[in-house]
Amino acid sequence: MNICFSFLKMMMFVFNGVIFLGGLALLGIGIWVKVDGDSFEKILGVAAPQMMLLLHVGYLCITVGSILFIMGFLGCWGAVKESRCLLLVFFAVILVIFTAEVVCAVVVLIFSTVANIFVEHLKIWAMKTLKEDYGRQEDLTAIWDTTMKQLKCCGFNNYADFNSSYFYQAHEKYPSLCCLSSKECQQFEIDHNKQGCLFEFEMFLKHNGKIVGAVALAVGMVELAAMVVSLILYFHIGTKV
Repeated sequence: MNICFSFLKMMMFVFNGVIFLGGLALLGIGIWVKVDGDSFEKILGVAAPQMMLLLHVGYLCITVGSILFIMGFLGCWGAVKESRCLLLVFFAVILVIFTAEVVCAVVVLIFSTVANIFVEHLKIWAMKTLKEDYGRQEDLTAIWDTTMKQLKCCGFNNYADFNSSYFYQAHEKYPSLCCLSSKECQQFEIDHNKQGCLFEFEMFLKHNGKIVGAVALAVGMVELAAMVVSLILYFHIGTKV
C-alpha cells in the first residue's frame, strides 16, 4: 500500500511539474503578446479592426498561465506535505480550469464562422494594400515581402493581384518574390508554381491546427489525470488520519 501511495505521490509531482511548466509557457506567451502588442495592433488595426479583441488574448494567457503556475506548485506542495486542504483546493481549481477549457473548445467549434469573418476582412485589407500601398508605404511593403517570403507565395490570390497596382504601374513589372529569378520581372517570367498567400496560409493553419489540437488534448489529459490522482491522495490521506 505504501508503494502505491509513493507511486501516486510521484505521479502527482510529475503531472504538476507539467502543469507548472505549461503555466510558465503561457505566462511567457502572454507577456510577449503584450510587450510586442504594437506590432500586432499595427497589422490587425489596419486589416480587421473588429479583430483587435484578439490582442486581449495576452491578458488571458497571463491570467491562465499564472493560475496554472501557482496550481502546479500548490499540487506538488500538497502531495509532498500530504495536505488534504491543498489537494482539495488544487482539485477544485483545476476542475474549474478544465471545465472552462472544454467550454471554450465547444464555443470555438460552434462559432467557427469567426474565422471566415476574419478571412473576409483580411481579403479586403490585402487587396487594398496590394493595389494601392505595395511599393509606396515601406511598412506595409515590408509586411507583404516577409509574408510572401516566409510562405513562398505571391499576392493574395495569385500574381494577378498586382495587375493595375501602384507597383506595376510604377515599375511595369511584378515583384521579385513572384518571379523565377530574384529580380522584378514581366508576366512570362512569373513563377507559376507559387500559389497565392491565402492558399498557403490556409495550408499553414491546417498543418499547425493539428499540432495545437494535439497539444491541447495532451494538456487536458494531464489535467484530468492530475485531478484523479489528487482526489485519490486526498481520500487516502484521510484514511491515515
